Amino acid sequence: MTILVFALVALAVCALLVLVHRWLWIRLVRDTTAPGGRTRRIGTALAITLPLLSVAALTTGRAGAPFWLQQTVAWPGYLWLAVLLYLTLTMLVAEPIRALSLRRLAHRDSAGSVAELPEPVEVPAAAAPAAAPATAERPATGDGLSRRRFVARTVGGAAAAVALGTVGAGTYGVLRGPSVKRVRVPLAKLPRAAHGFRIAVVSDVHLGPVLGRAHTQRIVDTVNRTQPDLIAIVGDLVDGSVPDLGSAAEPLRRLAARHGSYFVTGNHEYFSGAQQWIDHVRELGLNPLENARRELPYFDLAGVNDIQGEREGKGPDFGAALGDRDRTRAAVLLAHQPVVIHDAVRHGVDLQLSGHTHGGQLWPGNYLAELANPTVAGLERYGDTQLYVSRGAGAWGPPVRVGAPSDITVVELASFQA
Repeated sequence: MTILVFALVALAVCALLVLVHRWLWIRLVRDTTAPGGRTRRIGTALAITLPLLSVAALTTGRAGAPFWLQQTVAWPGYLWLAVLLYLTLTMLVAEPIRALSLRRLAHRDSAGSVAELPEPVEVPAAAAPAAAPATAERPATGDGLSRRRFVARTVGGAAAAVALGTVGAGTYGVLRGPSVKRVRVPLAKLPRAAHGFRIAVVSDVHLGPVLGRAHTQRIVDTVNRTQPDLIAIVGDLVDGSVPDLGSAAEPLRRLAARHGSYFVTGNHEYFSGAQQWIDHVRELGLNPLENARRELPYFDLAGVNDIQGEREGKGPDFGAALGDRDRTRAAVLLAHQPVVIHDAVRHGVDLQLSGHTHGGQLWPGNYLAELANPTVAGLERYGDTQLYVSRGAGAWGPPVRVGAPSDITVVELASFQA
């Protein structure tokens, strides 16, 4: 039954995408170009090729295709998905403008033809000119078509410029690297000696066929400049295997913090092979917390596996991570998905650090993210537990962010006793 539902949903999504692409082809190619012309042929070829590249970008990794092939299709395929989103939105906004412009054009043509109709004049048969060929009326029709095409080009060009500008700016924001965000979090149980303790929170880097070693280096440099006391990587570090992405993750070896660097799995680690990455980040000097806890000098640091691990029998185990601890000490929990906050509350966690949502990544995706997550971004309180959700340091799929800039958050713990 589940497979049938999935198949029906997939079929409906594919049908919708086909209809959207056909509508965009009509508005941006057919209505703006001359029949049989080179421009129309190129536009039609792109309308077929780009969605195929998007499908390839989404499937080659899961299908085990060679990494060079994944990289080849990833950039154009993923970027087209972002362009498609904003091109569709802008064309929907532009559609009433186009319809109104064409209506006014038709009304003006109709009024002009009536007003300029000449009075009938009787002409002697001998003086009458020879009958004009059937094409004599075509110039007026041709003028009307060219005006309609001008409207289509103006509206379509403006929509395309807005969409491409939006995606271009969003891509630049990702490739430039995450900014540093600072958040102060008071904890009632934190001793005075730990006042000002800084945790650099890194989430959702998504190393893969698009974001590679250079992106990792930018993140490492940014983190190290903040001089944190502790570094927490809260999942979705990679989208691929260690053989393909081991070199891209290599700069993580240079992360520096007084109390070390820690890592918990995200759902994408389980798509890529979680155990191989747990072993590899340990080789890079990170400390994986697999449903485990470390007693630091001033508070307990715990980490749980991602929910996706339940499919492999390695899901989150809050009892193992937090069950037997001294509850008079403050507890900070690393958990990839914010949705486990209610388990954290039950186990007396003071602060949960999460990612997963990307802050929505592509507006209006934040509204969809709100449906599945208790907090999409920022700091919120649930009972005696505070939850901080990072927007992430990378991007999944399209290397584009709109309305949700990437960040590395420095969480500064504050003691009530200070």
